[in-house]
Amino acid sequence: MDFTLLVIIIVLALIFDYINGFHDAANSIATIVATKVLTPFQAVFWAAFFNFLAYWVFGFGVADTVAKTAHTGSINLTVILAGIIAAIIWNLLTWWKGIPSSSSHTLIGGFAGAAIAHGLSSVTDPEHAGFKIVNWLKDAKEGELLPTGVLIVILFIVFAPLLGMIISYLISLWMMYSSKKSIYPKLVTVLIMLLGVWFLSSVLHHYDKIEKPRFESHFWSVVAEPHNIKFLLVGFIFFSLSVFNLVFSSFSVAKSEAILKKMQLLSSAAFSLGHGGNDSQKVMGIIAAAVAVYIKTNPGIDLSAGFLDLNVDIDKGTMPGWIPITCYTVIGLGTLSGGWKIVKTMGSKITKVNAFEGVVAESAGALTLFMTEHFKIPVSTTHTITGSIIGVGLTKRVSAVRWGVTVSLLWAWVLTIPVSAIIAAITYYVLNAIL
Repeated sequence: MDFTLLVIIIVLALIFDYINGFHDAANSIATIVATKVLTPFQAVFWAAFFNFLAYWVFGFGVADTVAKTAHTGSINLTVILAGIIAAIIWNLLTWWKGIPSSSSHTLIGGFAGAAIAHGLSSVTDPEHAGFKIVNWLKDAKEGELLPTGVLIVILFIVFAPLLGMIISYLISLWMMYSSKKSIYPKLVTVLIMLLGVWFLSSVLHHYDKIEKPRFESHFWSVVAEPHNIKFLLVGFIFFSLSVFNLVFSSFSVAKSEAILKKMQLLSSAAFSLGHGGNDSQKVMGIIAAAVAVYIKTNPGIDLSAGFLDLNVDIDKGTMPGWIPITCYTVIGLGTLSGGWKIVKTMGSKITKVNAFEGVVAESAGALTLFMTEHFKIPVSTTHTITGSIIGVGLTKRVSAVRWGVTVSLLWAWVLTIPVSAIIAAITYYVLNAIL
């Protein structure tokens, strides 16, 4: 019975991954469709490709955080099953209503809500009973800057869009200043570029720090190191903007618009990479948690044999290769399905977006996602790109942002975790009575 439940959880987790893809497709294609750089059909293919490509870029940091939402030693498979069902229900409901809610937060909320219901009704250990069953806050490990836990995820409901908004606002000001025909904007850009070189040199892992080099060549081993790939992509986005800013003032409006539309292909690709890296890992984390619970209830079982290799070690953060590659493939297929109701909300209802603003919003969103993934925080790509679009709108004037639409989105964001938790708790009690 336990193994059947485990397989059902894996299948439903992949279904959630697919739904996540078409639910959040709008995040990475809304601005590129709104500016008519690509048709909707072309855009979803573009985004899906980079969703899948994220498999070779990101590690398992976010997956580890999601897997440890609750104490796996105190829950059962029914908890995880209830959490996934609740997440699917809320995602489909918000997609049907055209509301760009967070797939990340609905999964965390569902998992935590079902775990709390289990903790209140079935756990007698006082250390993990009731609300203590959830990992609310864990101290940062050695080498990490931020603590982890559900409270940090909740805080980033505010911080992720705020960070995206601030970054997009600053990039917008930088680019607008660079359009002036004066030597001073160019000097500012050169200074910023030098700061960028210093930053990259300080965060990249050199060859002697790489535990398992992928190539004999020192250069290619450094370039191909997953930690370095993220920062090299950040550098690519940053220096692409910098080079454009150096020559921005010499272009006509029409020429600038044409170049910015080509740059939007890069910025949307970067955001799609961040989307794939952040959102696919959540499903990997849920599968890892389910396997950990199954092993706890069936000690000594060998899951590396047979047609389904499930040799997952949640403590070491390792899993068989088919799990991540399947998760990245499925979210890419989901993105191919699109989510046109949400595209309309993201691409036109928040604020009118042109190519300049599209490049800024997507670049800011990608930088935010790369940063939060580095700190192992599962944030909402929906919240991030919405904040970035708002930041762009604010550079025109405060009234350029349609605040009525934005407030409605904020309500959806605030309600996602508690509503998902309540649905999951109810689902858990129903499943517990049946199974």
